[in-house]
Amino acid sequence: MNLPPDIKQFAQRSRGDAGGGMIDPFGRRVSYLRVSVTDRCDFRCVYCMSENMTFLPKRDILSLEELDRLCSAFIRKGVRKLRITGGEPLVRRNIMSLFSALSRHLETGALEELTLTTNGSQLHKYADQLAACGVKRINVSIDTLDADTFARITRWGALDRVLTGLRAAVAAGLRVKINTVALKGVNEHEIEDIMRWAHGEGHDLTLIETMPLGEIDGERTDQYLPLSTVRRRLERNWTLEESDHRTGGPARYVRVRETGGRLGFITPLTHNFCESCNRVRLTCTGTLYMCLGQEDAADLRAPLRSSESDERLDAAIDEAISRKPRGHDFIIERGNENPAVARHMSVTGG
Repeated sequence: MNLPPDIKQFAQRSRGDAGGGMIDPFGRRVSYLRVSVTDRCDFRCVYCMSENMTFLPKRDILSLEELDRLCSAFIRKGVRKLRITGGEPLVRRNIMSLFSALSRHLETGALEELTLTTNGSQLHKYADQLAACGVKRINVSIDTLDADTFARITRWGALDRVLTGLRAAVAAGLRVKINTVALKGVNEHEIEDIMRWAHGEGHDLTLIETMPLGEIDGERTDQYLPLSTVRRRLERNWTLEESDHRTGGPARYVRVRETGGRLGFITPLTHNFCESCNRVRLTCTGTLYMCLGQEDAADLRAPLRSSESDERLDAAIDEAISRKPRGHDFIIERGNENPAVARHMSVTGG
């Protein structure tokens, strides 16, 4: 790949095998890769996708061996935390072979953490295998503890199946963090109950603002609940103590004195987290998004498949990191119902 002189200089400076890691134009070290292994899901959550989705043809999807090679390239260049996402990652055929392959980087110490975000529907089958591959903790998305509401939010999901998967995860020794998207008029009255339940089960809880990604059925302003409002409500009954706890992601945490548990807030709209962003996102087609809320992307599939050598792939990664933007431009307001970006959350992997 022929790169302009300024990009060549940047690539040399940011190359992980030179000891510097990947540094973006704003001085942020990129050490966290989120990888969507499939855009398919066995749920159809109302804030994430339409009920009648058209998914990518299988021919466009990277093989598990190609995903392993891509992840390994990023690890070699300084990624220390790797999160596998979807869609729903555990619906991908033979997905445990990828976890098994990636576990070698945990054994060598090149990778600090291999994690997973899941809707929990398949955990009853895979929890033990995940633990055997070195996964220590997982994120599970649960937006309600009411079975009927759960069915309405997910359209195709069953709460009892997810709770069975949670029990399997705990039995396998996995630490669980619950992710809950705050939805106006849907689950806002439940948030205290969800927190009380999660902390009672020994799980951290992170609340998330809905994000304007992809076309959905209905208006986003009907869903959007600012977490600043949620926090004010919680503070009427609970003591929220500031915490310096970090997991490598964008959540800001507090400790709830009365429960002893941790509560996180992911606030892409009311208080964005871009200034400390250390993440990039890789899709199952080999497209690298340097920012969740921007359309700019880099094609890594072409250099991956063009040569058995990683030279072109490494150069493409370096060039992409040199274009990582300062931040996103999310906005949700009535009269502006177009999503910030056209792709669905399930494509990018959260």
